[in-house]
Amino acid sequence: MAREELGSDQVRRTLRRLAHEIIEQAEALEDLALVGIRTRGVTLAERLADNIEQLGDIRPPVGALDVTLYRDDLDRGGGARVRLQKTALPFSCAGKDIILVDDVLYTGRTVRAALAALVNFGRPRRVRLAVAVDRGGHELPVRADYVGRNLDVRPDERVRVFLEESDGQDAIIVQDSPNFKKFRYSPGEIETRAEAPEESS
Repeated sequence: MAREELGSDQVRRTLRRLAHEIIEQAEALEDLALVGIRTRGVTLAERLADNIEQLGDIRPPVGALDVTLYRDDLDRGGGARVRLQKTALPFSCAGKDIILVDDVLYTGRTVRAALAALVNFGRPRRVRLAVAVDRGGHELPVRADYVGRNLDVRPDERVRVFLEESDGQDAIIVQDSPNFKKFRYSPGEIETRAEAPEESS
């Protein structure tokens, strides 16, 4: 069983709100850069950059970060081959205000890995975290500065952020874990929740 927590319009409004919050807290937009954590964090970072440009007339540069080799849970894969993706940061992080962007904040281990990877590209002035969803269940002392939606979900449920660029439509879905890998987003096959006020971090 799957349920839709946010639909297409709500996702777009949420990303615009996050862009507003980033602009309001930025000391200088010229020093801002967004770094998306692969994979969906990169698409979200691009979308946020587009919104920031529309609202603030400056488009911050966007980079993509693969944190696979920096994770502390690689040995839990039972020796399975890890799939590496390209890290592409077309700028130095030195002295910049970096916004790390990811789709779902859960244990915090992906963010810890991202911080470890980021120092290879210069010493940022400040690093903040933006996520589409904070689902709780943190295992490390990691907190997002910009949150699209806080969700209270069971440990056996999965949260998935669908994006138009890769999935054909924007949505945030919560699904029971056993059938998660087989699930494909189809609006007619899920339970849609009534619109609710968006939550802030």
